[in-house]
Amino acid sequence: MKALYRIKTSSFDIPCSVFDIHPILLNKEYICSMDLHLFDKQVYIDRRRILKQNIGADGLILLLGNEDSSMNYKDNCYPFRQDSSFLYYFGLDVPMLTAVIDTDTGEEVIFGNELSIDDIVWTGTLPTVNEMASLVSVTQTKAYNQVIHYVHKALISGRQVHILPPYRPENKIKLAEWFNTSLGDVAGYVSPKLIRAVIAQRVIKSPLEVAEMDKAVSISVDMQLAVIQNTRPGIKEYELVAKAHEVAMANNSRLGYPAIITTHGQTLHTHYYGNTLQEGRMLLCDIGAENAMHYGGDLTRTCPVGRNFTTRQKELYEVVLASMDHAISMLKPGVRYKDIHLQACLKLADGLKQVNLMKGDPAEAVEAGAHAMFFQCGLGHMLGMDTHDMEDLGEPYVGYTDVLKKETSIFGLKSLRLGRELEAGFVLTVEPGIYIIPELIDRWEAENKYADFINYDVLNTYRDFGGIRIEDNFLITDGGSQLLGKYLPKTLNEIEALKG
Repeated sequence: MKALYRIKTSSFDIPCSVFDIHPILLNKEYICSMDLHLFDKQVYIDRRRILKQNIGADGLILLLGNEDSSMNYKDNCYPFRQDSSFLYYFGLDVPMLTAVIDTDTGEEVIFGNELSIDDIVWTGTLPTVNEMASLVSVTQTKAYNQVIHYVHKALISGRQVHILPPYRPENKIKLAEWFNTSLGDVAGYVSPKLIRAVIAQRVIKSPLEVAEMDKAVSISVDMQLAVIQNTRPGIKEYELVAKAHEVAMANNSRLGYPAIITTHGQTLHTHYYGNTLQEGRMLLCDIGAENAMHYGGDLTRTCPVGRNFTTRQKELYEVVLASMDHAISMLKPGVRYKDIHLQACLKLADGLKQVNLMKGDPAEAVEAGAHAMFFQCGLGHMLGMDTHDMEDLGEPYVGYTDVLKKETSIFGLKSLRLGRELEAGFVLTVEPGIYIIPELIDRWEAENKYADFINYDVLNTYRDFGGIRIEDNFLITDGGSQLLGKYLPKTLNEIEALKG
């Protein structure tokens, strides 16, 4: 049988033959097709070299891959998703792998189990762990259960074993066993030094990564267009979710996070899709594709269910768009994203005053926090292999610095995932919005909260308004910013034109 196994590489403009790059696979026949989407092996060599340099001769780096996770019985699993940091340094999108880097000796080992004949019956013949490891220039592989001996040997010798925060319960259980500690004490072994070193690398996107993200955002644009153009009275939200999935799958991608496609846009992260769309309402669509290399996009548009926005909808849409454009104009290295967020809030407050939903001095209203009646979340977040990039490593490390601490109690700022000074190579979202939440109106009005800045009498006539969000993705460049992906219409006229 002809070989069906394929290795795919990604680069800007250098098409690479699998047989030129991976001769070990040339003469091997495989019964089952399997795609490993990889950059050239030198990319992974360089990433690991930099990580070792940043950690220094300071023990072992232990990076856990993920494993299959059962949904409702053992052999029926959720779609597999590899750990992003493991992918970044080792590239292999395969369950049940773990890797060790010895920063003292330079030794690199991938631990994994070979297929048994029982496995092959179900999967077909697949490459060995050693063959896969060679694709990312790792020459040493061992059985998965051998990793515990590496960890124990290092600990007995008094060496540091650096780990990242585990977010999967099965990995937390493994670490508790390997470190001979309780589940509750695993957090004490997490290495801030490794967290900072990983973030320092992953936060700056290379040209190869930017190219992948540009592809993912363009697929996300097509998903948005499919949803907007099929939005009409009488359709169910879940029918539109299906349109998004169809475009993603047709582009060998998947959704990077559960779709937010709702006529109740005031609920920031709703995943209920059972509503029937009605004339006069709006649809908020927040979706993003994750491509085969696991880089993602994250876009939001708000459109009328019918052909046109109402007058009130147009007024508030323009307020959100003005805030967004103002924020985009400020994107450049050296500017704190927290300051851009606050400027976007000021622009929102000024616009809301113009339509009589707010009053008083907009700057004083923002300083007091009154704008959070309408904009309860943050302006944006980092984007990369994770929709909220590296959030598993901790927002205070990713979005903030030792100089700028994350706000943890101020309503409207505690949800700002990114506040730090921008640098060339960052990729981030800009996503202002206005959300009319009746429950929040009732609570704050009962407390007479911000009565000097909020016109509650007028606001109460908007209780069934819903919400508006507009979101695009940007690369920070040396001189400013660059929109990622192909253009997705966002002005009122452009959105209405998409409705035919």
